[in-house]
Amino acid sequence: MNPITNISQLFAAQNYKLTPQREAIVKVLLDNEEEHLSVEEVYMRVKSSYPHLGLATVYRTLELLCELHIVEKMNFGDGVARYDLRDYDHAHMHHHLICNVCGRLEEIKDDWLLELEQRLEAEYGFSVTDHRLDFKGTYNTCKRSGCKGEKERKAVS
Repeated sequence: MNPITNISQLFAAQNYKLTPQREAIVKVLLDNEEEHLSVEEVYMRVKSSYPHLGLATVYRTLELLCELHIVEKMNFGDGVARYDLRDYDHAHMHHHLICNVCGRLEEIKDDWLLELEQRLEAEYGFSVTDHRLDFKGTYNTCKRSGCKGEKERKAVS
């Protein structure tokens, strides 16, 4: 099913409308899924299509998308709230590798925690409905000072 159709159905199920402005915001997130955009970045990208759209509308729409579990509000340690689309092909949110040196972010789509969830259910009577892990560390390329991000950061300093 088309992601926009799916999201429209999620809106309708909660008695919300996917207005053209909201749809434009969702499309920006879909088109830039790998980037984990901030509110300001979403606003700048949607503004070309909807010049009269305000930043407050983008904030409210992103918060509604979070409330409806369509996106996840993330903080990767840089002090900026970012938004990540949930993957409806998977039961849980995907995980992230975050490099402490260059800030590189990589998604892990595989769910490696199924065995742990089953154990939590069996041993504690606790049924996991969702989880998300952010692994922070350093890529080997950063340790060898061959990291592209490190060079870019030094050039800016």
